[in-house]
Amino acid sequence: MRIPEYAQQHKVAFNMTPMIDVVFLLIIFFLVSSHLARRENRVPLDLPLAASGEQDTDTSRRITINVLPNSELKFGGEPVPWDQLGVRLSAAKASLGENLELRIRCDRSVAYRNVVPVLRSAAEQNIWNVTFAVVQQTQEAP
Repeated sequence: MRIPEYAQQHKVAFNMTPMIDVVFLLIIFFLVSSHLARRENRVPLDLPLAASGEQDTDTSRRITINVLPNSELKFGGEPVPWDQLGVRLSAAKASLGENLELRIRCDRSVAYRNVVPVLRSAAEQNIWNVTFAVVQQTQEAP
């Protein structure tokens, strides 16, 4: 009996469509999340001057809180009432994990008494990795 030839021509192949779909979804996710992270830092503020500091390179697991000159608070780029700050920090810590960094950006005209509630809320949520965004002071030639 003769063996049919069509049975020998079938090759095993992987369907790449689902993997391509997942890759495209990951690309879109990272593009959107990086856009939101940049939007937080684009709130126009006249940052305080500092004589020393470190250039920031790591942006993982970070929340940015902006304190505007009119004492308005922006959490992640959107306005937040002061009494909701603790709730938002708690939710962010739950979603991002224990090693969360809190960056505080405030205008140089903002009084320290307006920054203390942000620090107090962070301490109440056991967020100890707090940094302040500043502009490095340039040395002027005499």
